[in-house]
Amino acid sequence: MSTRHTWTSSPPASRPSTLRRDQILVTVAAVIWVVGNLFGSGLIGSDDGVSDQGDGLFTDSTTLIAPDGPAFSIWSVIYVLLGAYVIWQWVAADSRWAAVTRLPAAASIALNGIWLVVVFADWVLVSVLVILGIAASLGFVLARTATLPGEGWAPTVSVSVTFGLYLGWICVATCANIASWLVGLGVPEDGTGPTITTVAVLLVVVGLVAFLLSRTRQQVFRTALAAAVVWGLSWVSWGRFTGDLENTVVGYAAAFAALCVVGLLVVFLLPQRRRAEVRA
Repeated sequence: MSTRHTWTSSPPASRPSTLRRDQILVTVAAVIWVVGNLFGSGLIGSDDGVSDQGDGLFTDSTTLIAPDGPAFSIWSVIYVLLGAYVIWQWVAADSRWAAVTRLPAAASIALNGIWLVVVFADWVLVSVLVILGIAASLGFVLARTATLPGEGWAPTVSVSVTFGLYLGWICVATCANIASWLVGLGVPEDGTGPTITTVAVLLVVVGLVAFLLSRTRQQVFRTALAAAVVWGLSWVSWGRFTGDLENTVVGYAAAFAALCVVGLLVVFLLPQRRRAEVRA
């Protein structure tokens, strides 16, 4: 086994008592997530949604790296898939994919709800820390499933598609969240300095994607992760060309970064496909 995968060892399937505990933890996390979404959608506490919180720091025109509004529709897909995961992990008692992902998945689900509550409270710095926690939790999901043998379509959809999309989107969202916090501290939202910094951050995102793609052998996970990043970066580009905060340099840079991610995905998928053809 390649040394680059030595960090992905997975724990064995849970004992019955541990299994039930982990299933309950995932469900409790889902409750926290739902409550957080009630706050985030404005159904509890206020009529304002996320974009109106933090003195407007979370709008799609506050920072150069903020994706344009329609990009956030990806949450609808991720939320449906997360709900499916919560149900699936109850019925997949014998699945190793479920066993090794329950705890980090629960953390990422609960932290999503907590992030929404924190944003509602206008705690922008805390929101940065929470979203970093989400990213770390999703990284553990990727690591624990990196070399697992397939178990059919159910874990592929419930884990690889769900958490691949989630992690890919969080890669972009984390950068936007940090940028919002910095703008709140008084950093200019536009200009030469912010433009150069944003271009540099876009390069970091591409490098991060390359790192994450190299940490797993799961093709579906890789594809979902890259697709979410490309989606986010494409809407960053669109927003800088057509949105209220126009910046053509960042627009072109984000488009180029999206193309780089597509290229990376092809590079990581082709060798695996060729090996499969050779074995056939």
